[in-house]
Amino acid sequence: MKTYYAKPGEVEREWLLVDAADQVLGRLATRVAEILKGKTKPSYTPHVDVGDFVVVINAEKIRVTGNKAADKKYYSHSGYPGGLKEVPFAKMLEKHPERIIEKAVKGMLPKTTLGRAMGKKLKVYAGPEHPHGAQNPRLIELEG
Repeated sequence: MKTYYAKPGEVEREWLLVDAADQVLGRLATRVAEILKGKTKPSYTPHVDVGDFVVVINAEKIRVTGNKAADKKYYSHSGYPGGLKEVPFAKMLEKHPERIIEKAVKGMLPKTTLGRAMGKKLKVYAGPEHPHGAQNPRLIELEG
């Protein structure tokens, strides 16, 4: 039996819709990262981007377990001395809830050009509306 390798031109991509309301952040992020990588498909090939497009809605209703809502912080550095910025989870959730899911998922993707291409197929929206109705995304239920 010969091994099958997916070729970039032959990849069939699907649009999937995920509702993040009352989902746990880490569990949602791992399932979305698997879909973006293409690991849920039988034609998965590690060196080819075979993943689907994922649209996540209701990012503002995401939840975290334990005491993370009070303790979790997001860090960024400008590159200058004293340029460390620290944003608490609660403030990030009220100002930019979509960035929470984007950062969680992109941290689970490869840190290569292939991983960056996979990250571009992730679309996250704070509310229930999204502009991708023309692609007819299929609603999927994530376990957990």
